Amino acid sequence: MLAAHTCPVNLRSATPADAEECSKLHAELFEPAWDRASFARFFSQPAARGFLARSIAPAQTVGFIVGQMAADEAEVLTLAVRREAQRQGLATRLIEALAETARAAGARVLYLEVAAENTAALALYRKLRFQERGRRLGYYVRANAPPADAVTFALAL
Repeated sequence: MLAAHTCPVNLRSATPADAEECSKLHAELFEPAWDRASFARFFSQPAARGFLARSIAPAQTVGFIVGQMAADEAEVLTLAVRREAQRQGLATRLIEALAETARAAGARVLYLEVAAENTAALALYRKLRFQERGRRLGYYVRANAPPADAVTFALAL
């Protein structure tokens, strides 16, 4: 079981109606960003799992996680937390929610990948007992920057 943290937000399952908010936050944090249509299509798929974090005051989306299930495996596809809400345990809560949902659905492993230069995320995943599995060279292609390697991780559920 992952460690619990407290953050003044409510978590709920994400739906296609959340696509616009997710795409706006994703665009603030990632390049290239997923657009509204991509989120809407994804949230409509049976294998999709997502959670939205909404702050209580002011009422706004401060983070989300998107994952998918296949047989006895689950994968985190993207995780976003608004910059001003980072380092408050919210990413941990989102990962916990997805991990618990995956475990309840019969998943035995949760996979993810992260840019090798994202030291904060690397530290978080290691703290949550994800095990490094490998590296994908030049995986993240970005405009105006050289490609970045991805580090792959797995967590036994």
